[in-house]
Amino acid sequence: MDATTSGTPTIQYRNIDQSITTAIVVATPLPQPTFQRQQRHCFGDSAPGEFPLSDNPSVVLHVLTTCDLDPQDLAKLEATCSFFRQPANYYPDFELSLSELAALDMCQKRAIFKPMTTEQRQDFKQRCGGSWKLVLKYLLAGEACCRREKSQAIAGPGHSIAVTSKGVVYSFGSNNSGQLGHDKAEEEWRPRPIRTLQGIRIIQAAAGAGRTMLISDCGQVYAFGKDSFGEAEFGVNGSKMVAAPKLVESLKNIFVVQAAIGNYFTAVLSREGRVYTFSWGSDGILGHHTDVSDMEPHPLLGALEDIPVVQIAAGHCYLLCLAFQPSGMSVYSVGCGLGGKLGHGTRTDEKYPRLIEQFQLLNLQPTMVAAGAWHAAVVGRDGRVCTWGWGRYGCLGHGNEECELAPKVVEALSDVKAVHVATGDYTTFVVSDDGDVYSFGCAESDSLGHNPGNEGQGNRHAHVLNPELVTSLKQIDERVVQVSLTNSIYWNAHTFALTKSGKLYAFGAGDKGQLGIQLATNQTHRGNPQRVNIDLS
Repeated sequence: MDATTSGTPTIQYRNIDQSITTAIVVATPLPQPTFQRQQRHCFGDSAPGEFPLSDNPSVVLHVLTTCDLDPQDLAKLEATCSFFRQPANYYPDFELSLSELAALDMCQKRAIFKPMTTEQRQDFKQRCGGSWKLVLKYLLAGEACCRREKSQAIAGPGHSIAVTSKGVVYSFGSNNSGQLGHDKAEEEWRPRPIRTLQGIRIIQAAAGAGRTMLISDCGQVYAFGKDSFGEAEFGVNGSKMVAAPKLVESLKNIFVVQAAIGNYFTAVLSREGRVYTFSWGSDGILGHHTDVSDMEPHPLLGALEDIPVVQIAAGHCYLLCLAFQPSGMSVYSVGCGLGGKLGHGTRTDEKYPRLIEQFQLLNLQPTMVAAGAWHAAVVGRDGRVCTWGWGRYGCLGHGNEECELAPKVVEALSDVKAVHVATGDYTTFVVSDDGDVYSFGCAESDSLGHNPGNEGQGNRHAHVLNPELVTSLKQIDERVVQVSLTNSIYWNAHTFALTKSGKLYAFGAGDKGQLGIQLATNQTHRGNPQRVNIDLS
């Protein structure tokens, strides 16, 4: 673009005395190019090998910050050139290098980091490994796993939650316990915003049987639906109904960034990477002794007390934790080991979090975990997918229905670089880096997306033992970035596919209005993905 016609550009940069100032760059006519071969040399009195822009490092800092370089790139710059390692003499810490300052600047853009006090930030920094680059790496990993601060859709048991990128929440579907948050108990097939949350920005959501939890950008947790667990887990009897979002008082002193609802228990993750659970701690199954009506959060004890956790995922009576360490990511599991879903090579329960060692043997560094009802999955940094647990209906993708007691690479996806995985009740979805979607496992309720021709019929026997491309999603010509499916053994499943542009497509069971689309008379399922009338961008 011609600078003389587009106006005078403005560059934001730091100087010694202030955090941010403004410099005006005036366009001047450029000399005619010469094609004479020139030898590289240093400028002025610079010594050989010194960075040419060392006379004005604030410009370099501006570039590092605004280009959103990842922590690995910043670390490589430090390793390559002393210019990026030496103290930059800039506010707020004159001892920090340019790379560390750039990482700190990018951390400050995150909603969960902004409210931290100076003392909290320093404690957080030490917990992550003593570097702002590691803090940034931790925050970015959490955003990638949970779509934190981005649009998302949650296919809960019988009801659904959709969150826009601006934090507005829509709900629809079953509402027998007030889990839609509209202050009534009537089903809604048409997505409606939750009016009482106006002015509150939601960054993450979780849905369980008869209950919903929402996390705000201030770390507060709002819950509605059934307010307790118990014998009547999937009915209303014996539990109080809360039909509008209510602040969870017991979590007020914990800055929460994620919630996961399992059967008979809930887990939350703090911004510092600490895990808390409440309810269903009887017999010490989650590292503490409580009963099913206990709604007080208890810290998850054991190996993860001093290791920050990036993401949590809850299945049927078990919990997976993606842990962050300077050397890389790892996965810990705790709870019920039935079917081998804890991944330790046995079927035994674990009262305290235990490291899944198989990933080290596979030379795979996990970047995301998914906990289905009875099986689990992980995506590695290299794009490989591992599954383990109960293999009924082929939900592990290994071509059979056998259990796998430890993580096993899905060989049928060896030519696919995965970036996202979602698990449900004997069902698995994988999203590749180019937006293709693969599914396998239980085909009931048309929730795999492979039965677009049988609208409402629901082929209840054509289970898929190996990963198959979901051609019905390929036809919408939109890049899929997230898949969510029902993770409950007591409800017919439905599935959401969210595209990069914020469009939401639904298929599977819709008998309670949970698809967000109006079905024809006597139609209970939809096999062909249909656009839900919400813009989540």
